[in-house]
Amino acid sequence: MNYKLITAVLVAVSLQACSQQKPHNINQTTTKMDSAKHVPTGKESKYRKLTPEEERVIVDKGTEAPFTGAYENNTRKGTYVCKRCGAPLYRSSDKFNANCGWPAFDDEIPGAVKRIPDPDGMRTEIECANCGAHLGHVFTGEGFTSKNTRHCVNSISLIFIPADSTTGGTK
Repeated sequence: MNYKLITAVLVAVSLQACSQQKPHNINQTTTKMDSAKHVPTGKESKYRKLTPEEERVIVDKGTEAPFTGAYENNTRKGTYVCKRCGAPLYRSSDKFNANCGWPAFDDEIPGAVKRIPDPDGMRTEIECANCGAHLGHVFTGEGFTSKNTRHCVNSISLIFIPADSTTGGTK
């Protein structure tokens, strides 16, 4: 019984650390999506088609459950690109194990990630600078690496391109 209670508390704390509620006012979002149907307009129609779960995280600024993402434990060399538009965001050399339930990076590819104040007033949201896709949150001052920065990123917001692929991952 105590094991189940401890597990439930740890999951709740993890979700609170990196989760974000959908904005109450659609005008707070940085996309031009229809709030009810999420119908792409203008530039967005050129983005990859997303599954409903990908859309919940990437467009509606949700969070995937901790310890469920495809890339949390990925240690292969390569590049992580935006699931929505394909823009390169992170290098595998900047990834580290923060044991937080999501992939963690201590640096981004220059100019690839936009930081904006989170509506909760306490965190900093990170988005793809190219298309505005929600990636997760960035935290500083935790001391995990010498750069003292942790990008806590939803795996579902990323596509990993291996360095050995012909599509251009980094070594």
